[in-house]
Amino acid sequence: MISIGALGSARAISGVTAFFDGGAPGTLIGWRPVFGIVFVLAVAVFILSSRLTSAKGDAGIRIDAIAAVLIGAAVVMLTLGFNNLNSWGPFFAENGAPFDVVGLSPAPMLIVAGIVLGQIFFWWTRRRIAQGKVPLVDLSVLGRGSERAAVYAKFIVVALEAALNFTIPLYVQIIQGRTSFDTALAMMPFNLTVFATATLVVRFYKRYPPKTIGMFGFTLTTVALPWLSLVVTNNWETIPTILGLVVLGIGQGALVILVFNVLVTAAPKHLAGDVGSIRGTSESLASTVGTAVAGALLVTIPSTVVGKALIDHPELPPELVSQVDLDSVNFVANDDLRDVLAATDASPARVEAAVEINEQARLDALKLGLLLLAALSATAIFQASRLPRYPPGEIPDGEHKKEAAGLTAPAQE
Repeated sequence: MISIGALGSARAISGVTAFFDGGAPGTLIGWRPVFGIVFVLAVAVFILSSRLTSAKGDAGIRIDAIAAVLIGAAVVMLTLGFNNLNSWGPFFAENGAPFDVVGLSPAPMLIVAGIVLGQIFFWWTRRRIAQGKVPLVDLSVLGRGSERAAVYAKFIVVALEAALNFTIPLYVQIIQGRTSFDTALAMMPFNLTVFATATLVVRFYKRYPPKTIGMFGFTLTTVALPWLSLVVTNNWETIPTILGLVVLGIGQGALVILVFNVLVTAAPKHLAGDVGSIRGTSESLASTVGTAVAGALLVTIPSTVVGKALIDHPELPPELVSQVDLDSVNFVANDDLRDVLAATDASPARVEAAVEINEQARLDALKLGLLLLAALSATAIFQASRLPRYPPGEIPDGEHKKEAAGLTAPAQE
């Protein structure tokens, strides 16, 4: 349990340090040197990795090249598709799309192709297992409903974290025009709480089963996100906003390592590598999907809100709107908008009216995005109810691990 807690704490504290490591230099000396800092850290990790103890491989096992190509291509296509939903278009091809198919964007096509290749990968892997051959990933670690629920919960946890770490800093820096260091401070209540909770939650593993902790964690995130949507304003230092970030951090911290712990403790030791592979792949995809979906929301929602506001606002005549084309603007800082409007014949009152619309539209987009994330979190409460009902320290060495390995028929859920 100490190792599990250390792993969860390390992942959580990285979120705390990342904002400061990037925010402070980005504010004081510029954002380009931050890449140099990342390079130095990467070299240090590479050097330190040479001290790790190597595990002996099995020369008699041949890697399933076909499965590797299938899952690799699936992950690449899914990543490209989700990452380019905004620039290429979620349905119809935008100007930034490299190509189109009868006017349709390649982004959703890549997503569909990635899903299809993923299904082919699972079919191929089951076929190899049925033939008695060694698969690329042993799917028996997902043999029980509780393990599949754990993977789904892990996906939601990482997707929520990625979406939050994208939307809030984007709003703080672009719309409010605040520095990277200010962004780090705004995210501190959330990231510090995640770190503290991930460190302490392992103490409850012997008292409460994963099902209880998982449902509690997702309930907190489901409650905190609508609360943030209700109270968030242009001032991130208000007590209600900080309270919402803290509650959200408690829920996120309780979940960040719990589901990984479920998979590790339920699977035999010789399948630890398979568990790690599934965890890493699901985390990478979840991070991509969470960021992409959040970005799509922050682009699509403001366009709709701005379009309606332009019609209703008396200070902005159609001539000014046609000069700037405000309703096609995706995400623009208030200061940049003022610079654009300075080149038009807009009066100071009309400039401030346009800035007010821009700021309110982006704030509305952030609030609606938080509500949609709350809905996503709510779906995970049901999945968390399928997590194991026994404390990890009481897992029998016999039947449950045999079931995870596919040696016996799984018990009824």
